Amino acid sequence: MFKGIEFANPEFFWLLLALPLAVVWYVFTHKKQTASLKLSSTNAFKTTSIWSKLRPVLLALRLLALASIITALARPQTEDISTRTKTTKGIDIVMAIDVSSSMLARDLKPNRLAALKEVAADFIKKRPNDRIGLVAYAGESYTKTPITSDKSIVLGALKEIRYGQLEDGTAIGMGLATSVNRLKESKAISKVIILLTDGVNNSGFIEPQTAADLAVEYEIKTYTIGLGTNGNAITPTGYKRDGSFQYGMRQVEIDEELLKNIAEVTGGKYFRATDNEKLEEIYNEINKLEKTEIEEFKYYKYEEKFRPLLFLAGALLLIEWILRSTIFKSFI
Repeated sequence: MFKGIEFANPEFFWLLLALPLAVVWYVFTHKKQTASLKLSSTNAFKTTSIWSKLRPVLLALRLLALASIITALARPQTEDISTRTKTTKGIDIVMAIDVSSSMLARDLKPNRLAALKEVAADFIKKRPNDRIGLVAYAGESYTKTPITSDKSIVLGALKEIRYGQLEDGTAIGMGLATSVNRLKESKAISKVIILLTDGVNNSGFIEPQTAADLAVEYEIKTYTIGLGTNGNAITPTGYKRDGSFQYGMRQVEIDEELLKNIAEVTGGKYFRATDNEKLEEIYNEINKLEKTEIEEFKYYKYEEKFRPLLFLAGALLLIEWILRSTIFKSFI
C-alpha cells in the first residue's frame, strides 16, 4: 500500500503516541462514570446488553480517524524524478584512415583495415555526445563523411571504406590536411584528429609538417597511430593474372618520427599498434583522454497522497456520529 511513498513531515507520527493514552483515559473515565445498581434479576436487560458491550467500537472508530488525520499531517507523497543531460563541452573528431594497399597486410586479423574498422566502430559508439567525421586517404584523400552527430551515418560510411577507392600510396600530409579542413570552421571547444597509417609518406602535394602547422593554427589536437607489427608482415606485393593480390613477406616500415612530431606539435600523443588487442587498447585510451563534459539536471515532481486519508477520517467520524446518535444513543 505504501510502496514508493515517502513522508514530508514524519515528525507528526509522534502524535500517534497519544492514542494509547486516549484508550487508558477512556477506560479510566468509563469505570468512574458507570453507576452500579443491584437488582434481583437482569432478565429485562438481556435483549440490549450486546449493544452495551459493543460500545468500544465508537472509540475504535474515533481513534482510527485520528490516526488517519495524523498520517495525513505527515504528508505522504510519491516522488517522480526525471533527468535531462546537457553537453557542456562538445568535442568534434575526425578519424583519418589510411586505405592504401598495405592496409591489407595480415599481421592483424583478418587484415589491418578490417581490424581497424571494427575497433573504430566501437569507438564511435562510445562517443554518443560528440560529432564525428571520416577522412580516407591513400595516394590522395577525400572526406568520406563530414562531422555529424548522427552515428548511424558515420558507422554506415565506415563500413563502406575499402581499398581501391583511391590511387594507391600513402599521402599522410594530404590525409591530415583534409582532416584539418573539416574541423577549421568547427565551433566546438575541443577539436581532435585521430590519424592512422601503416607506412611512410610517399604521395601527395602537401607535406605532413605543413599540415601539422595548419592543425596548430586552428588549435586541433592530433593523435597519431602507427599500425603494424614489428619486423615482417604478410603484405600485398603485386597482382596475379586474375587481378587478385599476391602476398609475400615484407618489412614493416612506419615513419614513427614523423608521427611523433605531428602529435607533439599539436598537443596530441603517438601510439603504436602491433596487434588487434593493442589497437583496441589505444582507441580506449583516446576515448578516456578526450572526455566530454556532461551536465545532468534532475527534476523532482511530488504527488500528495494525504487527501484519501482525510476522506477516510471524515467517513469514520461520520459513522461514529451516526452510531452514537442511533443504536448506541441509549447507552451513552
